[in-house]
Amino acid sequence: MSTNLNSMVEANPTTVLWNDSADPVELKQSIEYGAVGATCNPVIAVTCIKADLPRWSARIKELDTEMPEATESEIGWKVVEELSIDAARLLEPAFEKYAGRNGRLSMQTDPRLARSAAKLADQAEYFNGLADNIIVKIPATRRGIEAIEEATYRGVNINVTVSFTVPQAVAAGEAIERGLKRREAEGRSIEGMGPVVTIMCGRLDDWLKECVEADGIDIDPEHLEWAGVAAFKKAYGIFQERGLRARLLSAAFRNTKQLSEFVGGDVVISPPFKWQKQIVDGGEELPERMSAPVDQAIVDELYAKIPEFRRAYDVDGMTPDEFDTFGATRKTLRQFLAADEELDQVVRDILVPAP
Repeated sequence: MSTNLNSMVEANPTTVLWNDSADPVELKQSIEYGAVGATCNPVIAVTCIKADLPRWSARIKELDTEMPEATESEIGWKVVEELSIDAARLLEPAFEKYAGRNGRLSMQTDPRLARSAAKLADQAEYFNGLADNIIVKIPATRRGIEAIEEATYRGVNINVTVSFTVPQAVAAGEAIERGLKRREAEGRSIEGMGPVVTIMCGRLDDWLKECVEADGIDIDPEHLEWAGVAAFKKAYGIFQERGLRARLLSAAFRNTKQLSEFVGGDVVISPPFKWQKQIVDGGEELPERMSAPVDQAIVDELYAKIPEFRRAYDVDGMTPDEFDTFGATRKTLRQFLAADEELDQVVRDILVPAP
């Protein structure tokens, strides 16, 4: 049965749907809706393992035997590799159909490596070799921008993550461009490469809401639901103007506008499955909206009243040295690091159960 999501991607061939989960049940249904990509990160990985704990408990015990000197973290990340490879297999038909531009499973580099560009690039190259249709997430931090260029140069398909703002997205897009041009200058192929730059629209909204509450700013609450959308559309225009070859990807959904407002663009839209189901159940049509600007009155109020929005919206609102201290960056990295710790705990509870 065709849905409004199926109709959206059929009517807008450059606008593609990815599933923001590697859970096999959700991914199979999302593919039915027209999804041609998916993602995994530390939070998603822990959720997937817990959702199928009998299977992964047995596998963790096997890995304990196969890797007798491995740490809890090394065993946990081996499981992440295996569940990611499983999800990647489901996307192989789309990978072949789109010649590598879509049909990829996003694997995220270990957030504990975020302080080292070299380690991020090395792990990205390793993940890239796990399956033909892997795309690797690297954060848009100061060190991450360096790693993004280097990994792209090595031929790794990059999905930029921990990215919420126009300056981060543009810096990441330009880093990818430098990596691609370095490959081209050496006569190395970029055929089949399909890098994307994520803007986590909802997490920008979340951070601005915290700022508004903390600073007692008087602003229309509905306008705060448009901040991420406005940043995405601003970045999209800059990517088009500068000829940056990476596509933008919308993620971290908090409202349906973070899908509907981008229909018609040459973009990836990656909602969690629950948002896809909500949109399908709602049944509303999804016409082209990428060319429609956000109401200027909304942008003007956000810009005038919230300093952090100005940092997020202006292309020169932050330097790469400032990316790491942006509130949404710190909050998201801490969440991913906490998920790493939770994954360690899951492994520990299986291998060293409480007496």
